[in-house]
Amino acid sequence: MPDGDQHHSHTPAAARDEAGPGLVTDELVQLEIGPVAHGGHCVARYDGRVVFVRHTLPGEVVLARLTESAPDAKFWRADAVEAIEPSPDRVPAPCPVAGPGLCGGCDWQHADLSAQRRLKADVVTEQLRRIAKLDPVPEVVVEGPDGDGLGWRTRVRFTVDTEGRPGLRKHRSHDVVAVKECLIATPDAAELGVTQARWPGALAVEVISPSTGGPLVVAEPVAGRTGDKLRLPKLPQGTNLATRDESGVHQVKGRTWVSEEVVVAGSPRPFRVTGTGFWQVHPAAAQTLHDAVMEAAQARPGERALDLYGGVGLFAAGLAEQVGVTGTVVLVEGDSRAASDARRGLHDLDQVRVEAGSVSRVLPRLATEGQPLAEGGADVIVLDPPRSGAGKDVIAQMVALAPRVIVYVACDPAALARDLATADAAGYALSGLRAFDLFPMTHHVECVAVLEPRDGRPEPREVPVVTERAPRQNRPNQARPSQSRPARPARRRN
Repeated sequence: MPDGDQHHSHTPAAARDEAGPGLVTDELVQLEIGPVAHGGHCVARYDGRVVFVRHTLPGEVVLARLTESAPDAKFWRADAVEAIEPSPDRVPAPCPVAGPGLCGGCDWQHADLSAQRRLKADVVTEQLRRIAKLDPVPEVVVEGPDGDGLGWRTRVRFTVDTEGRPGLRKHRSHDVVAVKECLIATPDAAELGVTQARWPGALAVEVISPSTGGPLVVAEPVAGRTGDKLRLPKLPQGTNLATRDESGVHQVKGRTWVSEEVVVAGSPRPFRVTGTGFWQVHPAAAQTLHDAVMEAAQARPGERALDLYGGVGLFAAGLAEQVGVTGTVVLVEGDSRAASDARRGLHDLDQVRVEAGSVSRVLPRLATEGQPLAEGGADVIVLDPPRSGAGKDVIAQMVALAPRVIVYVACDPAALARDLATADAAGYALSGLRAFDLFPMTHHVECVAVLEPRDGRPEPREVPVVTERAPRQNRPNQARPSQSRPARPARRRN
């Protein structure tokens, strides 16, 4: 262990004069760790400044290396490199590349699994209190599937380095850590030999292990090249292989899609997912969330239901069974491939209508004369938005439809809290919340929130039309490197 002077080392005077007041990156400091914060780190203070520290646990005293410490920054970032006074919840990380400066895909491999779930519950509670302004905050208990938290990820995207080796990115970095195996991934990634092979000219390789049928491997070329120019390695027989470029997904061997299966109304139901389209990555997640949403929605025969950001139709299928042949379910999905998969998968349900397009554009049209929501609005709304949340405009549109219940599936508690605050101001209050640990070893937590009108169900109003802004382009000096996979996909398409 380094001596005490190293714990409190300071920048030499000349460097301090040049850089300004404060410490510089790579400084080693001793920190007393406070509560957990959203994003896979804990909060500490150094000379009055907030420091977000990874690889530590609340209550510990650690030796930490500063990784972002600009003198004028509002807060700093650091990695704990040694636990001087470790938490009783600390365990040895099972993965050799899970530590500081290595793979950034896992946040909590150094924590006992039950402790991980307590930390996630604390994060959800804090977001609801601070952002949603809930008082009191409902008790949050994070439910989790059985298992040790390893070997669960059915979709893994490996970034390919300049030598053609698949790997995972470091935290907040473009740097790639070459790996032979990802321990939170299903064994297929290792058994297929994807990480042992070379992929020259590829930007990334995604391994998809569906619940039924053979695996699919999708290779993506570097910018400026097309999939047909890739030199692909030989993979085991029975492996479906495809490429994906700006023009779409292209068959190399076998299928370009996979089949997933969920029990809906007591019977197994298949769902088609093309290429790298979104599907829940934990093998228990789709069934768990489907059942939780259906229990919360309790759609009645003859009702009008909306499935927003509906993907390939996981929730629409369950809603269709609840509303029956006299009811209506409208699925809205912005990704054309997912919408096409939903039409294929739900073609036997005449009460389901699939609308391809952005939610904020489609909702006003659905409420115009001759459309399914023109008279009486919607009775039940289910939404599963991207990580950024639904936003004020979509919340306003949903509230205008005057549903008796809104069921909100959220993969980011901060975005959920923001949208809950907006809905509460519009008269829809949180009436129930469940949280699920469907991403063990990472900071991600899934929530299912139930919102109901506070003062009785209102009358439907005109759905406001939203003028969509063009997507904002990151300036070069503002662009943030994406976190290493297996982190959560940014877009949600069930």
